[in-house]
Amino acid sequence: MKKEVIYNSNMHIEHEQWKGELNFWKEELFFLNERLDELVKRWKKKKVLEKLANYKNKFTILKSDIDNMLIEIEKHENEIAPQSKINTSVLDEKLMKNHGDFRDSLEKQRHDYSDLKKSFFRFLSKHM
Repeated sequence: MKKEVIYNSNMHIEHEQWKGELNFWKEELFFLNERLDELVKRWKKKKVLEKLANYKNKFTILKSDIDNMLIEIEKHENEIAPQSKINTSVLDEKLMKNHGDFRDSLEKQRHDYSDLKKSFFRFLSKHM
């Protein structure tokens, strides 16, 4: 079986794309929280407020996860930087595995975030 080769420059480009995507999610969460706060002011039904509290909790956890992923990307960038300085273009196996694992984790997070937004928008359409 042929091993995947990941070049430092390609990894850096992917890191930049991931950081842009994660920062966009943070901006979206800001606006989703604003909608949520509007609903909290509008509704007094316990069941609706419980659901809003649940979304608020999920948004808070997601923001923390995003911040942690951004930190992980920076750590990985710092790990590949010395190789770039000595003009080594291919990462060692451990760093390649870490990069692949992070890619898989981010893909799962994309799916989970998409599902959360869809659920919240359905909720908004019923209660706005």
